[in-house]
Amino acid sequence: MEGTKPVNKKLAVALSGGAVLALALTGCGGSDDNEKLNSWAKDVCEGVQPQAKKIEAANAAIQKETADNSTPAEVQKTDAQAFQDMSDAYKAMGATVQKAGAPDVEDGEKKQKDAVTELNGLSTSYASLRKQVEDLDTKDQAKFADGLKDIATELNKLSKSGNDALKTLEEGEVGQAMGKQESCKAASVTPSSASG
Repeated sequence: MEGTKPVNKKLAVALSGGAVLALALTGCGGSDDNEKLNSWAKDVCEGVQPQAKKIEAANAAIQKETADNSTPAEVQKTDAQAFQDMSDAYKAMGATVQKAGAPDVEDGEKKQKDAVTELNGLSTSYASLRKQVEDLDTKDQAKFADGLKDIATELNKLSKSGNDALKTLEEGEVGQAMGKQESCKAASVTPSSASG
C-alpha cells in the first residue's frame, strides 16, 4: 500500500500548515484595563479552547494515519472523520464569536461579523472535503491517490485564505485582551510568532 502513503503525507503537511493557523490566538499582554473587552476575550477564549483541541486531535489523527501503512479504506475513514470534526469545531467557534457579540473596539461589529462568516465558511469547506474523501474509490489505488492529491490542493488553498478575518479580529486591543486569557494561551494550536 505504498501508493497512498506519500500522497497522504502531502495531506498531512497541507493540514498542519493549514487553517489551524486560525487558532494562533495568543496576543501579547497589554496594559489596558478595558473590562468589557477582557470579559469578551474571556468568553471567546473559553469557547474556542475545546474546539482548538478538537482540531488538534483531528490533525493528529491524519498525521498518524500518514505514519502507518494504512489501506485506502482506513485513510478514507480517518480523513473523513477528521474533516467532519474540523467542520464541527469551526462551526462551534463561529457560534462562540457570534454569541460573544462585537468586541468593544473600533469597527468591532464588522470584525466580529467577518470572523463569524469566515469560521462558518471554513466549517462548510471542511464538510465538503469530508464528502470528497468519502466519494473516493478506495478499490483503485491510483485513482484514490489522485483524489487525495486534489484534496491536499484544496487544503492548501484553505490554509492561505482561511485566516484573514480572524487575524483582523485579533489585531490591537482585542489581541492584547486575548493574550491575557489563560484559556487563549492554551488554545494556541500552532506556536505563535508574536512576542509580547
